[in-house]
Amino acid sequence: MKYKSYKNLNCSVAQALDAVGERWALLILREAFYGATRFNQFANTLGIAKNILSARLSHLVEQGLLQKRPAQETNHTEYVLTDAGRALRTVIVALIQWGDEFRPNPDGTRLFIVEEKTGKPIQKLKIRNEDGNVLGPGELGVRPGPAADKRHRG
Repeated sequence: MKYKSYKNLNCSVAQALDAVGERWALLILREAFYGATRFNQFANTLGIAKNILSARLSHLVEQGLLQKRPAQETNHTEYVLTDAGRALRTVIVALIQWGDEFRPNPDGTRLFIVEEKTGKPIQKLKIRNEDGNVLGPGELGVRPGPAADKRHRG
């Protein structure tokens, strides 16, 4: 299915969706966070058709979220997260936490996100102000930035 591009919209959410809005994109990135680097690892774990996976991996490379390079120990290709791809870690963790809360498995938590060094679970992500205080939904607002559209400038 061909999706509409949002590249002409002056919106940060739209620009992010152009990069990762296709339904397989975040699942592929999730697997990369979990350590997958090889095409077959992604294909086997996700159960995605190889032609679709190939197209999605190419898109993520074009978007600068994955880097394609030769594997060091074999003559295979591997896909590794770029800085931009690694920066989506917060989004992936937020989606995991949201899914656990609002789409739970009746048998319990699917995965625990832990600090690698200690093995202790991380805290639930929260929106905080500059002083570190947690902000609720009614405490957030938006203000126009230098690149804002006329409609945001009031």
